[in-house]
Amino acid sequence: MIYYLLSMLLFLIGLYGVLVKRNLIKIIIGLVLMEYATFLFLALVGYKKGGTAPIITKGFEKAVFVDPLPQALVLTAIVIGLATTALLVSIAVRIYQRYGTFDIREIRRLKG
Repeated sequence: MIYYLLSMLLFLIGLYGVLVKRNLIKIIIGLVLMEYATFLFLALVGYKKGGTAPIITKGFEKAVFVDPLPQALVLTAIVIGLATTALLVSIAVRIYQRYGTFDIREIRRLKG
C-alpha cells in the first residue's frame, strides 16, 4: 500500500512542477515525473507478492504468477514516452533559439 502512495506522491510532485513552474525545462521534467509515476503505478497493479514469472512448465500448475499485461503495456509506454520527451526537449530548444529564454511569461510577451 505504501508503494501506491509513493507513486501518487511522485505524480503530485510532477503535477506541482507543471502547474507552478514557469521554466520550460522544469515543466518538461514535471511531465516526465508524472509519466514515470504512472508507469510505476501500473507495474504495481500487476505485481503479486511471491509471484513468479508467467512461464508455465511442468510442476508449476498451482504457482502464483504475476500479471504480465501491465508490464508489457508499461514497456511500450516507456518507449512512446521517450519519444515524446525527446520531441518536447527539441521544441524547447527551438523556442530558446528563437526567443532566447525558457521563461513562458517572457515568451508570451515576445509573441509575434
